[in-house]
Amino acid sequence: MLKGVHQKLEPQQTPAFFVRGASPFSRMVFFCALSIIIMATDARLNYLSQLRQGFIAALHPLEMIAKAPSNWVRDVNRYFSAHNQLVQENYALKQQAFEHQVRLQRLTTIEAENTHLRSLLNGDIPIQPKAILGEISHTGRDPFSLVVVVNRGSQHNVKAGQAVADSKGVIGQITRVFPFSSEVTLITDKGLSIPIQIERNQLRAIAFGEGNNTLDIPYLPANVDIKVGDKLVTSGIDGVYPSGLAVAKVTKILQNPESPFAKIISTPVSEVSNHLQLLILELPQIKEAALPVTTTIATDANATVTPTSVVKPATKSPASANEAKPNAPN
Repeated sequence: MLKGVHQKLEPQQTPAFFVRGASPFSRMVFFCALSIIIMATDARLNYLSQLRQGFIAALHPLEMIAKAPSNWVRDVNRYFSAHNQLVQENYALKQQAFEHQVRLQRLTTIEAENTHLRSLLNGDIPIQPKAILGEISHTGRDPFSLVVVVNRGSQHNVKAGQAVADSKGVIGQITRVFPFSSEVTLITDKGLSIPIQIERNQLRAIAFGEGNNTLDIPYLPANVDIKVGDKLVTSGIDGVYPSGLAVAKVTKILQNPESPFAKIISTPVSEVSNHLQLLILELPQIKEAALPVTTTIATDANATVTPTSVVKPATKSPASANEAKPNAPN
């Protein structure tokens, strides 16, 4: 009997445990819209920057491991391909160093003669600034400012305001200092100016950055003695940049008949986009004025006079000396 009962029972479907929600297409549209909103909010408010930096720092070891095979292959190819080139460059640099040593012999003699002449004329001996070697880590994030970041900071005795140069000329100036890095504003930035002079005729002026890898020298008359190809060097009158450092070369002179001033455009000679190494020059030390010497002049046994400066007394006649002499007691 039980067998018949089981045969009469109809099979029933198991009820679904989860209720079916939206379709896959609707969910895809929802998550795509949510992703776009999050990306737009992050681009505007920049609230995920710390989280991204943490992920980048955590993934850096994995990135180095993934790049290791390609780096090994590249290093091996570079070793075998650049060997002959390095040998030739080494020979050329040795010859160039020998020529420079010969020139330095004459330069040392001229420098000693110049120092002797300055001492005869009671002039100040030029200060040779010290320098700190640095390397460019990366460029600034702001597209509207020309800034590079170097791997030297306050822990390396770097201070804001120091001049930065390379083997060709002036690069810029330290504007912000962090413990282990610093920001260098390039001389072509619109917010930076530099005192210069024309090397040919020693004409002094001030060059302003234009933001497009050029410098402008405003407020000079249209008949100024400046030619295309003139070399601009630092004048040193600002106390930041040492005098004589190369800055730029004049590339274009525009004259407007309606304006009394000429537009002089120059191009920097530094090659900040071609190499990474640079020099951070030390700020010149300001000489303190000597304080006046305090002297004591005795007038009698009980009085003293302390002048702030020594003045040569005028010659008195015997009559006036007798008038000034106190009467002796009877």
